[in-house]
Amino acid sequence: MKKNIQTMVDYWLKLFICLIISMSTNISAHDYNNISITILDSAVAEAKGAVCLDGSPPAYYHAKGFGDGANNWFLYLEGGGWCISDEDCAVRLTDRSGSSKYKPKSVYFGQNKSQNQTENPDFYNWNRVYVGYCDCSSYMGDVELKTNVTRRGARVFNAIMDDLLAKGMSNAENAILSGGSAGGLGAMLHCDGFSELLPNAKRVKCISDSGFFIHAKHLPGADKRAEYYANVSAYHGIRVDSLPSSCTSRMDETLCLLPENIIRDIKTPLFIVETAFDQYQLALNYFSNESTWWNCTNNIEVCTPSQLQTIKDYGVALRQTLQEISDTTSVGIFVHPCFRHGHFYEKSGWEGSFILGDKTIAQAVGDWFFDRASFQVIDYDNELPRFRNCSKFIASSYI
Repeated sequence: MKKNIQTMVDYWLKLFICLIISMSTNISAHDYNNISITILDSAVAEAKGAVCLDGSPPAYYHAKGFGDGANNWFLYLEGGGWCISDEDCAVRLTDRSGSSKYKPKSVYFGQNKSQNQTENPDFYNWNRVYVGYCDCSSYMGDVELKTNVTRRGARVFNAIMDDLLAKGMSNAENAILSGGSAGGLGAMLHCDGFSELLPNAKRVKCISDSGFFIHAKHLPGADKRAEYYANVSAYHGIRVDSLPSSCTSRMDETLCLLPENIIRDIKTPLFIVETAFDQYQLALNYFSNESTWWNCTNNIEVCTPSQLQTIKDYGVALRQTLQEISDTTSVGIFVHPCFRHGHFYEKSGWEGSFILGDKTIAQAVGDWFFDRASFQVIDYDNELPRFRNCSKFIASSYI
C-alpha cells in the first residue's frame, strides 16, 4: 500500500512539473495561436503499429507556414516525464500523457511558435507543429508485445514524421526539431535521425528546452539516476541501434540516454536552454531523499542547510557538465540561474525575461540558427537559484 501511494504521489508531482511547459494550452489567446488537433488514425494499422500507451492513435497540431516561411518547419515535442512499469504507466492511461483521447481539441502555441512577428520575428511564419506526448519514453520505445500498456514511442515519432513529410516537410528549406523536458531529451535523441529525413534542407538544427538531465555521478542519488534510466530503457524496449554507436561502444547502453554522454556524438547542431537550478531535477530526480524537498524547491527560505548545499552542488555539476562541451562550436548554450522547468511557452521565458550576453532566448536561438552569431553563455554569478527578480534577470558574468 505504501509503495502504491508513493507511486501515485511521484506521478502527480512529476506530471505537474513536467507539464508546466504546456500549461498554457488552456490559456485564452489570439486565434492564430489556437491550433486544432490532428488524430493520426492511419498510424494504428499493423504496418506501423504506432499507438499511445492506451492503444489510441498519436496526435499532433499543425499550423501551416506562409509567405517566405511556407517551406520552413518548427517542430516541438511535448514532454511529460516517463513511466517504468505497468503499474507506473497505468495511471497515465486516462490522461493526456498516455492517450490521445484526452488531448485538447486545440492547443495554444507558445511564444516560440507564435505567429506574432513582434514576439517571434525569426520563426513567426513557419510551419509550426506541436507533437503530443503519449508514450512516456521520450519517443524512443519499441515493444512489439501488446498488453494493456502499449510501448511504441519510436513508432509514434516515425509515423508523425512520415505524415508531415507527406504534407510538405520533405520540401523544407529550414527545419528545427525542438522539445521540452522529456520531449527535450527526445529532440536530442532523434536529432540526427530528423536531419537525415531532410537531406535537401539548407539548415536543420535541434533545440532542447529543459531536457538536459544529468547523471552527476559524484552527487547523491547517482546510482538511482542511472538505475532509473536503465529501467526506462528496459521497460520501453529502447533499441541499442537507436542510440549513437560511438556511445554504446564505450559504456553501458542505458547511460547513453543521458545527454552528457551523447552530446558529442550528435552531429546536427544543437541548442541547449537550461537553468542551473532545474525544479524537476532537484525535486524528483534523486538529488535528495528528504520528504520536505518539494517545499524547498518552491520556497528557498524553508530549505535546510543540507538542501541548500545540494542545490549549490547541483548547480556546479550542471554548469561544469555544459562547460565541458562548450568547445563544440555547433552547440548553443543558454543557462540562467532562475528556478524553473521549461521556457518556450511563456512570453517571459522565450522573448522577455532572461537576458544573457545582452540577448533573450529568442534572440540567441535566432542568431544561432541563422548563423548570425554563435551563442554559449552560462551564468556563474549565482550559487543559489533566484526566486525573486527573475522577470528581468540580466547576467553579468558568463563564459
